[in-house]
This record gives sequence, C-alpha cells and structure tokens, in this order.
Amino acid sequence: MLYGICNLSIVALRVTPLNSSEMISQVLFGETFKVIESEKEWSKICLSFDNCEGYIDNKQFEYITEELYTKIVSSKSYYSAEIIDFITNNKSELTTIPLGSNLPFYNNNQLKINTKNYIFEGAVASEKKTKSDILKTAFNFLNTPFLWGGKTPFGIDCSGFTQMVYKLCGHNLFRDVKQQSNQGEVLSFIEESEAGDLAFFDNDEGEIIHVGILLNDYHIIHAHGKVRIDTLDHSGIFNANLQKHTHKLRVIKKII
Repeated sequence: MLYGICNLSIVALRVTPLNSSEMISQVLFGETFKVIESEKEWSKICLSFDNCEGYIDNKQFEYITEELYTKIVSSKSYYSAEIIDFITNNKSELTTIPLGSNLPFYNNNQLKINTKNYIFEGAVASEKKTKSDILKTAFNFLNTPFLWGGKTPFGIDCSGFTQMVYKLCGHNLFRDVKQQSNQGEVLSFIEESEAGDLAFFDNDEGEIIHVGILLNDYHIIHAHGKVRIDTLDHSGIFNANLQKHTHKLRVIKKII
C-alpha cells in the first residue's frame, strides 16, 4: 500500500482519471490518503478523514511513508481557521491555503511534510467545540457560491458545507449527504431540535439529496445556489425570494 499527502492548496478529486471528469470532492493542503491504484498520470485514493474515494493527478501530491502516514492520522489535528491564509517554506516561498486545511505536526507556528518545514502564523482550530461554535463557523461560509464537489469558501456543496463546519469544530462527518444522514440521533420533531443540528431533505422518490444546519427561530443555513439562510417549517425549506418551498424535510439528526 502506498500513501500520500496533498502539498497544494486545493486539488480536485474526480470520478475517473480525466481532467474533464466530474469533481466529487476536493483534497485540501495537508490532507492524507491511501493510494489504492497508481497509474502513469493519475492515482485512485481514499482520504483518511472520511474514506472518500476518487482520482487525483499525480503531479498534485507527494508520497509519504506508511510510518509518516500513521503518525499524522494518529496525532492531534490542527486546521487553518481563516478564510484564506498562507504558509512559507525555508525559501520564503508562499503557498496559499483555504479554511480547514490540515497542518501536520503543527507546533510553535511550524509544520512539516516529509523533509520540508513550513511556517504558519495564522489562526488555528484544534479543539472540539460546542453547538454555538458550529453556528459561528457556519457563518464564515455565508454567500459562498455553490460548487458541486467543493468544500472551501470559494465554492462548496451542501454536504461539503456541513462536513467542513463540523470538521473545524472537531467533529467528523462523512462526505456524502446520504452517509451523513446515517450519523447521529434521529429527532422526531423540529421542536426537539437545537441550533447546530442537521436537517436532511429528500426528493419525490424518497432519496436524501440535501442537508443544512439548523439555526435559531426556525431558520437554516445551507448551500443552495450559495450558502444562504432560509426559514424552515414542518414541510421543509421556504425560500422568501422565490416565495415557495425548495426542499422537502425528511429528518433532523442530532450529531453532538
């Protein structure tokens, strides 16, 4: 088994080994993964954080040893906590990193990938946080444009949004909305829910296709066209701009 780490800011994770293939997710700086298959130009990988699988361009990551991989995934996680920031190497070269990037072996403003040392002087998230912190973190993504497979403040999809918000608060969610819907505790009514819980929505065939984070006073923040705030009732999400319900409520889950 081979192992790798992303050494660039944002790298596309694709369904097939083609640049024109659908992007199903993104690999952010510092994220580690197992290399399932290795080809001339592409590798099929499995991310250590959420087991999401897809293809990544071989020019957009570094190989690491199994020993280093194990040390990184078993050590305490540190994430960049600003919308956009940067790291510098010993040549004073800058690499931009988005919110939620991993900072391997972070200590005293320093981190390391293989033999390369980096300096990072920005804000860091590292502790498990409360539901109130989940709301504060969610607002950092407000007005982010919707991007299928995206998980940064420059483009994000509904499950990428919920995953990244919870990740920055020290809690793990799967990448796909259907997988997320199987996590946590089912709440029978909206009245039982609290701000920070997740609401899931289905289509006419009963397939769960959307997720958002509950706010206070029957509101929800979710990625639909952009990360936006709408009202929520027993039927689902009501969009005031469109004057209609856009999503049908299926279930509310308590994660923490």
